[in-house]
Amino acid sequence: MLYRFKDFEFDSASLVLTKNGDALAIRHNEAKVLALLLERADKVLSKEDILSHIWQDKVVSEQAVFQNISHLRNLFGNDAIKTFPKRGYQWQLETEQAVLNKQTPQDESGLSKQPIIQSSANLPKNRKFPLIAVFTIMVVTLLAVFLNQNESAQESESSSIEIAYIPIKHRAEQQTILLEDSTEFKFNQISHLSYAQFMASAELEYPKLAAESPLVLVGEIRTYNQKVRLDFLLKGPYGDWQGQLSGKSNEVVINQLQTHLKQPIIFDLLNNVQGPEVKQAKLTIAHQNAPGDLIILGELTQSYYSVGEFDKAMVMAEKLAQTAQGENNAQQLGNAFLTQGIIANRKDLIELSTQKLDLAIEQFQIAGDLKRHADALSQKSWLAYVKNDYAGVKASLLKSAQLALEANDIERELHALTYLSVLAHKGKQEEDKYRYLIQAENKMRAYELPTYRFAKIPFHHAIYAKTPSAKEPHLIRVLEYTALTPDHWVAQSSRSQLMNYYIAQNRLTDARALLERATSDNAENSYLKTLLAKAEQDIDAFVHHAQRTFEQAQLAGVKDMSLDVALLICSTPNKQLDDAIYSQFIKENATKNWRRVNESKLATLNL
Repeated sequence: MLYRFKDFEFDSASLVLTKNGDALAIRHNEAKVLALLLERADKVLSKEDILSHIWQDKVVSEQAVFQNISHLRNLFGNDAIKTFPKRGYQWQLETEQAVLNKQTPQDESGLSKQPIIQSSANLPKNRKFPLIAVFTIMVVTLLAVFLNQNESAQESESSSIEIAYIPIKHRAEQQTILLEDSTEFKFNQISHLSYAQFMASAELEYPKLAAESPLVLVGEIRTYNQKVRLDFLLKGPYGDWQGQLSGKSNEVVINQLQTHLKQPIIFDLLNNVQGPEVKQAKLTIAHQNAPGDLIILGELTQSYYSVGEFDKAMVMAEKLAQTAQGENNAQQLGNAFLTQGIIANRKDLIELSTQKLDLAIEQFQIAGDLKRHADALSQKSWLAYVKNDYAGVKASLLKSAQLALEANDIERELHALTYLSVLAHKGKQEEDKYRYLIQAENKMRAYELPTYRFAKIPFHHAIYAKTPSAKEPHLIRVLEYTALTPDHWVAQSSRSQLMNYYIAQNRLTDARALLERATSDNAENSYLKTLLAKAEQDIDAFVHHAQRTFEQAQLAGVKDMSLDVALLICSTPNKQLDDAIYSQFIKENATKNWRRVNESKLATLNL
């Protein structure tokens, strides 16, 4: 079939595209996606539809779909293909079709395909087909096949990676840095947001951007001790990748950034959901392939920490420290000491944690990193709390908030104030508990933050409420504030608390209503469905949602939730589920803190 739109003509059989009679270069898979969109122009095609039709049984990430759609929009205009959030894509341009004749065997010496041509007298002007296009198709078909013959197998390598980015701003100067395209990357500028605006409302802004550009890069540059220092964040569909780089000039650190971003592991992790063990294995290979990349080494260290392998994480952090020290890299040395301080804290090694955090602060002062300095002070506040030193708690967190303010880091500043409110509550400092919560709320108003950011205020009031019934109105307010960001952690926690409360009160109608906005298919929502199914004594639903929760939690690396649903299964005997598997999982994976929280339930089950 021949399709005509604007000044273009496209033969869906030979996958040849022309404009005003001239052949245009188009990749093989781009042409196949275009053919699919044109053939099914009356339908909204999901990413899964496109992947299964174009790549069939090949393992390709969703990024391939995004890239091909983006390339087609560059050719035909952004209005050519419409994105329907959470649904897919649909062709939008007015298009005409010309049917092509199939040649009989005796005609094989002629053109491979020809349109059915009507006489000029009978053919409307807007349906006339320019004959030159037929000859053009014949000439360029072999060229197109030659150019694209191996593309299907090399999609991820041959296509440049598209990254939307906010121009990188120097913290103390007015200049901004634009990124130039390369053979590896195509950078699309985001002009309506600043770095500060995005960081203050990422949970709201990223989903809007991701519909068009699933990879979003932001960064900030500062100059300290005669070095230019870049702090960057790359956000993707399945995670974040962040790091710090330093050099003699803006050009040097931008080149370092582009070199670092060539590491395939980054886009593999951002574009694909995978379990913690798989992630750890891939990071190990990436570190072996690029031992000098300290950001990858830092991520590998964090991967051990995230699965509770604290001793291995400590060893990897020591390797990072030694490498950074050898390179005189204060930033990465501080990162290594901070990680070691956090690990020692988790292992209740208070003195070692204090020592490592002090070393981290020393290095962050050398690097002029106010943000990580604030993080280290936040960690020290907990050590002071453990020692019943409220004055130390307060001093650490107020200093942390001040450093965050100087760094224009709203998130860290608000965290320091709300965390101080929580520790004041735990330390029975009633006046300070509300003083710093009010101070945080006033800061939110002054910064004109989006509504969902205010959800932390009623969330903390719920923490301070003494009974479940007293918590309820505050938790409901949290859900109202997070209506546009239902997967924000405060919304998930509030929904979970309300679900347990409603089930305990046999308010199952209210419990069902909680799930109306919980539409994401994730472990947190599946667990709530499991709890509700058990309360409603719907055995089939319970089995389905319990298994789904366990699978999702395992894949996402949420160990506590894996343990929670395993315990729930063991507490609900059912012939459809082998509770021996889940009890063994608990025995092998339960952490000390989780066992403490669930002590009575475990004792009942002899676990």
